Amino acid sequence: MHAISIPQHVVERGRKQRGGKEHIFDVLDISKVAHVIVDLQKGFVAEGAPVEVPLTREIFDNVNAISQAVRDGGGLNVFLRYTYDPHEQLPWNVWFENYMDDRQFALMKEAFARGADDWQLSSELDVAAGDLIVDKTRFSALIPGTCDLDQQLKAHGIDTLIITGTLTNCCCESTARDALQMGYNVIFLTDANATLSDEEHNATLISMAAIFADVVDTGHLLALIDKSAKLKAAA
Repeated sequence: MHAISIPQHVVERGRKQRGGKEHIFDVLDISKVAHVIVDLQKGFVAEGAPVEVPLTREIFDNVNAISQAVRDGGGLNVFLRYTYDPHEQLPWNVWFENYMDDRQFALMKEAFARGADDWQLSSELDVAAGDLIVDKTRFSALIPGTCDLDQQLKAHGIDTLIITGTLTNCCCESTARDALQMGYNVIFLTDANATLSDEEHNATLISMAAIFADVVDTGHLLALIDKSAKLKAAA
């Protein structure tokens, strides 16, 4: 698991902005919450995978616990799959042609083509009937014309996203940043996201805590979901 390190001055700045509150959310309407599980596919998770992120293998218990809590509370789980689609309407040529060599491009194209083994969701994930599986062709799942996540979330009345998955500082961060700017509340997990180093993981957590999200660990989130369910039942 990543060693978490968010400077106290960043924590204090967030509290000051919130009038002294430690966290943004004291209660959640789970029926309006989506747990967005980012790219926990074989190609990122398995040993020797094309884009192996070893620490992903340590977050499944937390990710699955959050999925179950959201499911039990009447919320929505959305499993994202990073996808290479040569026929998409908005080809991402700049990324594939300018930011990687021919060998890496061939690797990515093969690994994350629809139907490829590495493209499949990891078997360690708890996926149930009623959960959504959504394909995306960019780091963010909220780029118009490349993924219909926003439309599906709106159709389900979702206003708050819980972000888990990989890579913390790439697809998870990109989706979280766009989500806030598109009008969603964002909760970002310290111990249910993973990337290639503690430095990169913490760099994202610092940005999230400073501006973009309520940054919490799994224990805090599960307690918040439980509290919210009990308040709803008592109302």
